[in-house]
Amino acid sequence: MNQPRSFRQYLGALEAELRSVLGDNPSPLYTMMRYHLGWVDEKGEPQPSPGKMSRPTLCLLACEAVGGDWRSALPAAAAVELIHNFSLIHDDIQDGSWERRRRPTVWRVWGEPQAINAGDAMYVLAQVALSRLDQKKVPLSKIITLSGRLSQASLQLCEGQYLDIEFERHLDITVDQYLDMIDKKTAALFAAALYFGAFLGTDRESQVASLFSFGRNLGLAYQVQNDLQGIWGEEEDGKAAPYTDIRSRKKTLPIVYAFHTAEGKDREALLGLYSQPKVTSSNVRRVVRILERTDVRAFAERMRDGFYHQCLADLEAAAPDSPARRQLARVAAYLMGKGVPH
Repeated sequence: MNQPRSFRQYLGALEAELRSVLGDNPSPLYTMMRYHLGWVDEKGEPQPSPGKMSRPTLCLLACEAVGGDWRSALPAAAAVELIHNFSLIHDDIQDGSWERRRRPTVWRVWGEPQAINAGDAMYVLAQVALSRLDQKKVPLSKIITLSGRLSQASLQLCEGQYLDIEFERHLDITVDQYLDMIDKKTAALFAAALYFGAFLGTDRESQVASLFSFGRNLGLAYQVQNDLQGIWGEEEDGKAAPYTDIRSRKKTLPIVYAFHTAEGKDREALLGLYSQPKVTSSNVRRVVRILERTDVRAFAERMRDGFYHQCLADLEAAAPDSPARRQLARVAAYLMGKGVPH
């Protein structure tokens, strides 16, 4: 699927901003962070950066869509990307993930204690990045507001991750509880990215609020789409990779919904299978058949589409038609797996 041109349009400036924030510190701590960002290999040797940086791209587009200069928002976009990656480093440790972006995770290369240090350092550097807004002549009052917003979004990320881990111990999770979890873990940073860009591009509170809502609903739709892909999707190379989340016993939206809608023996079987340490290959098909009988896929698709349509309505209310607004719509479509023109 072709990426919207906005990913390429901002990529060079975003990476330059991030590299400037990290500086040229030779400490191995910085090597770990550069490795996670895809800039170097395990030995610190340069390599092409693979990331598309969706959240900071949305931030810069939001600034441009409301009439601002996207360059003035680069420090805020970098801060968003650093917070996102701080959370990924810690998530990989907590989830025991061996790979990210087809490479060993930071903790697999350097160990858990040092990976925690790298994640913590990246969190602090996000605030350092945000302070660079002063160089863009952004008023101090706005920088203080955004610093508070960044801390709030970071706290929501932590709350969401706590809930996600806590849910592993329970089988009585409701759909509303699940949505609250992904609202914090996924949607909060999407919403912050759009808020940052809009806040730096305009003083119109209605536009900022609409783009904040756009980001939140896009984040919710994006996570539900990931939930669907985790059961019925494909790998990036197009090869079939069905039922990945079932094999790892993840309690994503389709599973949570099935816990409450399956009846009789189906419900007993599903709860029994998810009470075991792992779902064996022979039992994966049993889970899939139960999901098919409870029509959970259609339910999740309706919920995803509802969030997505609302985010597009938010976008239409936020700004007049412009190339930047159209690019925001294209990025949203791309993140939802919809083919879009450049």
